[in-house]
Amino acid sequence: MQQAPHFEIHGSRQFVSWLKETQASLVFSTYQSGKLFLLGLKDDGNFSVFERSFERVMGVAATPDSQTLWVGTLWQLWRFENAVPDKQHTEGFDRLYVPQLGYTTGDIDTHDIALDSNQQPVFVNTLFSCLAAPSDTHSFRPLWKPAWISRLAAEDRCHLNGLAMRDGAPAFVTAVSTTDVHEGWREHRRDGGVVADVVSGEIVAHGLSMPHSPRWHNGKLYVLNSGAGEFGTIDLATGKFEMITFCPGYARGLAFIGSYAVIGLSTCRENRTFSGLPLDDALSSRNVTPRCGLLVVDLRTGDVVHSLNIEGVVRELYDVAILPGVFRPSALGFKSEDIRRTISIEE
Repeated sequence: MQQAPHFEIHGSRQFVSWLKETQASLVFSTYQSGKLFLLGLKDDGNFSVFERSFERVMGVAATPDSQTLWVGTLWQLWRFENAVPDKQHTEGFDRLYVPQLGYTTGDIDTHDIALDSNQQPVFVNTLFSCLAAPSDTHSFRPLWKPAWISRLAAEDRCHLNGLAMRDGAPAFVTAVSTTDVHEGWREHRRDGGVVADVVSGEIVAHGLSMPHSPRWHNGKLYVLNSGAGEFGTIDLATGKFEMITFCPGYARGLAFIGSYAVIGLSTCRENRTFSGLPLDDALSSRNVTPRCGLLVVDLRTGDVVHSLNIEGVVRELYDVAILPGVFRPSALGFKSEDIRRTISIEE
């Protein structure tokens, strides 16, 4: 009999208490093992870990009411809707996310997904180096491209990856470089990273190492300087990156709730994309090995106050989202019979 792949999570001593106090659950994705995880709490106070399999699942976004999830996969963009009525439970779960609508995008290497003021998705189309929206008739609808990209081409010219929204509109993006040739970003991984202003088209920060996950929160622009293992802010007046916290791993995925930031961590792969980065020296100087999991950072102090370590088959995370007001979430996938038997009627 074939054994299931090894997978374990270990929360720091007060992680469960923090999750209960925030009255929220977490969603995180791992494209390396093709899983979407929903992390909540059981009635006994232990973790509830619910997983579904989707090929190369990456960007995740949730509406403020936690009723809708958008998820990007290898060649599709999915909208999940909650099927559990308000203040009710199904088999102990207070959310059951059902895939209701899928857009076929093709393999365009979708990265971050964000929701605009109408709660419609805007996503980073990394293969074509642009921001895009889903199309009812085509693979995608281009919305914006960086000034340094001369034309849309399926060449991943600068590894555009991250998107920050402000006031319900695209505001800032991250890219590994400002190159305009096929995979030119690979030559600039150590310090070619930039943050660009979507409205003005100007570059607001230079010299970053593979930056990801820009987010606008409480009047500040936060970003993960992933290749150096740093979480910090961008001073828009000077363009300076100001580090808040060192992350012991390759950081991707950033979400906020109140005064806390939740950051995804991955172990570093030994290949041409992840090797030879400043993170290697930073980990060595601190005498630590890279971790996979989640960090919770108190923005008031910059301290890592809670953490979740993931061991086994999962080694890389891409994105993380927060579900306010959700205690124990679940979801339907396509590999079990549950999706045939789950039927809801619109009132």
